[in-house]
Amino acid sequence: MTDNTEPTESGVCTPPEHTLHRRLFLQGAMGAGATSLLSWNGLFSLPAIAEQAKKQQKHCILLWLCGAPSQFETWDPKPNSIYGGPFKSVPTKIPGVHFGELMPRCASIADKLAVVRSMKTKPNEHFQAINLLQRGAPPREPFIRPTLGSVLAQQLGHLDSPIPNFILLDPCPEGNEFKEFKAGNWAGWLGAQYGPVRAGGEYKLADVNRLVDTTTQDFEQREALRRFLTKKYQNDRASAAAASENAVFSRVKGLMSCAELFDMNKIKPKDRERYGPGNFGLHTLMARNLVENGAPFVMVSNGMPWDCHVFQHEIYQMLVPEVDRIIFNLINDLEERGLLDKTLVVMMGEFGRTPWLNTSRGRDHYPDAWSLAMAGAGIKRGVVVGATDKDGVDVVEKPFNEKNLFATIFTALGIDPYVEYDAPDIATSYRVEDHAQPIREILA
Repeated sequence: MTDNTEPTESGVCTPPEHTLHRRLFLQGAMGAGATSLLSWNGLFSLPAIAEQAKKQQKHCILLWLCGAPSQFETWDPKPNSIYGGPFKSVPTKIPGVHFGELMPRCASIADKLAVVRSMKTKPNEHFQAINLLQRGAPPREPFIRPTLGSVLAQQLGHLDSPIPNFILLDPCPEGNEFKEFKAGNWAGWLGAQYGPVRAGGEYKLADVNRLVDTTTQDFEQREALRRFLTKKYQNDRASAAAASENAVFSRVKGLMSCAELFDMNKIKPKDRERYGPGNFGLHTLMARNLVENGAPFVMVSNGMPWDCHVFQHEIYQMLVPEVDRIIFNLINDLEERGLLDKTLVVMMGEFGRTPWLNTSRGRDHYPDAWSLAMAGAGIKRGVVVGATDKDGVDVVEKPFNEKNLFATIFTALGIDPYVEYDAPDIATSYRVEDHAQPIREILA
């Protein structure tokens, strides 16, 4: 669609056209019978509307604790239980609420956090659980459901921004044990333009500089020719694949102009010291920097260290203090920069760990009762919802699943979880299934 705005007698657009919000426009367009979100992109290249959207920009940072952290040593300690382990608990800023003693910094900012202690899901193997918690529903062949990052990129992103709408920071961007998931179709039916830009390991983007012997004029002319030919192919054949290819090329061009945002050498050494020295801390700092410069969604994964089937207590003495420091600094930094109320921070893995220890003194996979934490945009401060029994074996108060979680995230970010948006080329749509309710106790 092109800009069909009719001018007033003075020849300029009326104020409502300049303050049109992207979400409201899309809702109205869908109500009018449009069939594809992708067909409306042209409007938001208008400077006035793009600028207004930026002012209302919301962001999301997902701290993905890959491998699944134990709830007992973090958000839901059971120090007096036979399964509680050797660690004690510490009081928090929330009266009567304790976190694990390895998280004293998070305890000191608990009044800025919301903790859910009653997550209850089904898959107990990593790949299936990651897929569920990233997509919000089990697979439904032959359709590939977009991941959370792709949906938020499409809903929160700006078409005129050189910064990618979905950024995945991972110490192993080329894959590890979960390379099948990482190499999979993240964006599903939304199209490749809503897939992630993946970076990690090296704290900069590779291969984004123009060749020395290619002038700016030559580069722009080549890009214009490529764009023209691809657009003609797209129009002649009504090809969604060609549309995605055009969008991906545009994204690469944008990366060339924002590559310095991925360069950790551009960030103050004192900040790096506070977050580092590990990959997860520095990538979280990079996420803060990217959000500060306009990135809508950044997912930070830490590889797979939380999958502790052996010597868990010894390993957690290193892992938990690190994530405690990272979360503490991220939440405080966002607040100091005036970004916390506009940035939703989600801290979670794919499930929890067993209350009991195995013969190797490790905790195994456990989806029956686990915890996560959230903070920031749309989230109430200083609340804990749900409860497990005295040994942490089962949820005894307010069980929630992945559908409740997705409804909560969308609602917190101002996205209606239940509006149906027709997907291109297939007879399905994205929405939270079964009209699952958000976790209202933690919504502001």
